[in-house]
Amino acid sequence: MNNRFVLILAACVVAFFGVLFFTKKDNSSNGPTSGQLSNHTVGKGSTGVVLVEYGDFECSACYQYYPIIKQIKEKYNDQITFQFKHLPLFQIQSHENALLAAKAAEAAGLQGKFWEMHDSLYENQPTWGEVSDAQPLFEQYASQLGLDVERFKVDMKGEEVNGIVQADLEEAKSLKFNSTPTFVLDGKKLEDSRNTVEYFTEQIDKAIAEKQKSGQQ
Repeated sequence: MNNRFVLILAACVVAFFGVLFFTKKDNSSNGPTSGQLSNHTVGKGSTGVVLVEYGDFECSACYQYYPIIKQIKEKYNDQITFQFKHLPLFQIQSHENALLAAKAAEAAGLQGKFWEMHDSLYENQPTWGEVSDAQPLFEQYASQLGLDVERFKVDMKGEEVNGIVQADLEEAKSLKFNSTPTFVLDGKKLEDSRNTVEYFTEQIDKAIAEKQKSGQQ
């Protein structure tokens, strides 16, 4: 990895520990600390292989991975299941909209548009990631997706949405994940993942082969 990318990942690691401290210290101000985990998946999953991303919509590294993962989802749509879980690193200045973005995605999900908002947030990160208050932009994206914006605004502040995001954070904490994006392929964390289609193709092909081999035994 180049030096710039290493610095980005290092910043995400530092931020994560701030998230854990904040979550533990001030759960009362954020509503429920646990609830139903997010369950957003795409792909037919014919092989039974699952790729999970623990991501932060405001993370620069996640932004760089986004087009790669999009290609992988399209390439392996019939074979694997892809799942997204929230790990917003909102305790550093450059991630101050991360928690709000996670809630925007979940609020859109309550109207059946999680993945559309997921894509919109990543694709527009250079815009909303540079403002102090991203709420008006998130409402604009909701409108563009055809959502009921008033309901969207209420849901973003609601306990159901907050509970899902906090549950994902607690799960990441229990698994000792300390950077974003973190990828888990068929139950195994991908160490030092590289943001290339070739890398993920190699890892997924191996996982599929192992799954098929174990199924024949």
